[in-house]
Amino acid sequence: MVTRKSLVDRLADPGDHARWQEFFDTYWKLIYGFARKSGLTESEAQEAVQETLITVARKIDTLKYDPAAGSFKGWLLHITRWRIADQFRKRLPAAIPPADDDSRTAFIDREPDPAGNELEALWDREWRENLLEAAMERVRKRVDPRQFQIFDCYVVKGWEAGKVARELRVNVAQVYLARHRVGAQIRAEVRALERTGR
Repeated sequence: MVTRKSLVDRLADPGDHARWQEFFDTYWKLIYGFARKSGLTESEAQEAVQETLITVARKIDTLKYDPAAGSFKGWLLHITRWRIADQFRKRLPAAIPPADDDSRTAFIDREPDPAGNELEALWDREWRENLLEAAMERVRKRVDPRQFQIFDCYVVKGWEAGKVARELRVNVAQVYLARHRVGAQIRAEVRALERTGR
């Protein structure tokens, strides 16, 4: 299992398409969901995702993974917030000085963000949900499809064990076993994903 630290380290190689695809698959929904909940339209949120990923690609070689210096989660939040702010700036082009005009600071850059703590709390919630979803998807790809289906019906959909057993034609013990085995793998995957988020 590739740890997130290893993933971040390997992103420094722009030619490692598999790692970039893994990064995209893991984090695009997080960035998109956060952008939408920050007030962007669907197309603006999609552009914020693209611009965030481009920025990550440009700056990843300067990121030396050191949890003591700051988290990957915080670094990605910072980049995402700037790309979201860019989308809001595009809505009011006359109110924002051109990018090459450094004689003035845009109002949006001077004023503290009163919703900053709320946005960080939102990011944290979105981060946790995204990690769980990414972990479940990875586990789903490597476990027996029948076991995952049982787990999904019992844990995710919240069916009673008896209903799962009847609908999927298994016994109740198999339901509990699938919950335990698949759940343990998902928890392990979440822990692996969290390593870069701290």
